[in-house]
Amino acid sequence: MTELTIKRAYAPAQEDDGFRVLVDRLWPRGMSKAREHLDLWIKNIAPSTELRKAWNHNPDTMLEFAASYRRELDANPAVEELEQIIREHPKVTLVYGARDPDVNHARVLRDYLEERLGGAQ
Repeated sequence: MTELTIKRAYAPAQEDDGFRVLVDRLWPRGMSKAREHLDLWIKNIAPSTELRKAWNHNPDTMLEFAASYRRELDANPAVEELEQIIREHPKVTLVYGARDPDVNHARVLRDYLEERLGGAQ
């Protein structure tokens, strides 16, 4: 069974992060690609630019955003790519750049994947 976690890009990478996947459409500001220790960057798994801008990380509209993002994920072929990675690794960390550890798309993505995979097999 894979352990699926989320982590801010600005937190130091650690050995126990497992396979690290950046799940943002944009590279996190001020971060060095050499220091990030990422195994993969899946830009297309992130919310569309239109959805991200409309939401603007507003905590008051988090539920509405999550529903819209899940609809996007339902039609997104990048989900299958990420699911395959999760099946192949004992631990996968979804890396994101947002400031708030609770109000971010990576949390929605993690929950969505866990539901689809039955607890992140």
